[in-house]
Amino acid sequence: MRVLLLTQVLPYPPDSGPKVKTYHVLKYLAQRHDVTLVSFVRESDKPEHIRHLHSLCERVVTVPMARSAARDARFLGHSLLTGQPWMMLRDERPEMRAALAELARTTHFDVVHADQLNMAQYALPFQTSRKVLDLHNALWVLYKRLAETLPVTKPMKYILTRDWRLLKHYEGQMCRAFDAVTAVSQEDKAALIEAGARDNITVIPIAIDTDEQAFIPRQPKEPHIVHIGTMYWPPNIQGITWFLDEIYPRIRQQVPEVRCTLIGARPPASIVERGQTDPSLTVTGYVEDPLPYLQASSMMAVPLLSGGGMRVKILNALSQGIPMVSTTVGCEGINVRSGEDILIADDPQAFADACTRLLTDVALNDCITRNGRRTAEQQYDYRQACRPLDAIYAG
Repeated sequence: MRVLLLTQVLPYPPDSGPKVKTYHVLKYLAQRHDVTLVSFVRESDKPEHIRHLHSLCERVVTVPMARSAARDARFLGHSLLTGQPWMMLRDERPEMRAALAELARTTHFDVVHADQLNMAQYALPFQTSRKVLDLHNALWVLYKRLAETLPVTKPMKYILTRDWRLLKHYEGQMCRAFDAVTAVSQEDKAALIEAGARDNITVIPIAIDTDEQAFIPRQPKEPHIVHIGTMYWPPNIQGITWFLDEIYPRIRQQVPEVRCTLIGARPPASIVERGQTDPSLTVTGYVEDPLPYLQASSMMAVPLLSGGGMRVKILNALSQGIPMVSTTVGCEGINVRSGEDILIADDPQAFADACTRLLTDVALNDCITRNGRRTAEQQYDYRQACRPLDAIYAG
């Protein structure tokens, strides 16, 4: 089949959750179909990244995506006037519509696959193609949870509260406009149905390549906690701030020699300053290869309080044999069992105690490590997890 894949972020390198998910879907599709990839690109996307995608795809078309505070404010004003979700208006670009119109003029696509809700608007004009909407999360739930955690005095609380309600209607409407919809978890499927989607949603978990995410032998020199995640994403900022304020001091009381490394692009000044004043805390910013940090780690912390979909960082850590402690929200949608392949805790003391156990109990650490790797191999390798796409494409 000829497949048109529309992506909001360039899906290579797979160095963030959305990119990991999309890259492995693309790898699966490229082994079976002729794929044309059309993607927004940012300044950080490099020519060699695009060249790699050319090795998988029949064609790759890129459209620049620039954002600014002034542009966001203009789209917010348009949202207030029209009642359209601000988060969707932010990604409206005439350049993308022009690129797709040119493709449609010369090529018929059997399937148009919109990756993430932001790209749904661009798939709708392809009226003679089978349309698939691939949702990374129920976006309205993500922003609802985030809004609920913000103080009443924050203007963003009003903006997000208004927007999640608009998104709920928009998300349900878009789901009904597509021939097929996929969600990454049963929780997201239920939330999409609540938003008005039809109930014939196929759950396809986020997938990884367990060959590439190989088991990492670890040799920590001291008790060492790592966290990996884009540090400009509000739920990550919120979760790490909670961890540093409420949890890490409790761990240090029990394990005084512990150290912690926070890995992720664009950390806010408030977190960078913590690393400058606490010698046990390292804030790296973006690193191209986190392997040395993981080799020196004892465990990973996933202290998320809000969010939606599935956390790729957990799937990668399971495959790499990195034991971890997560909140319930953090590991939502992933088939893990607390005490077997992960530890789950939701209040500061319980989270700190769970981290302390992994830092000090070698037998428990080894058991969680082995079980986690087995779970990744059996349930989340892309060659297994993406198979439902074959039936979806066939119709």
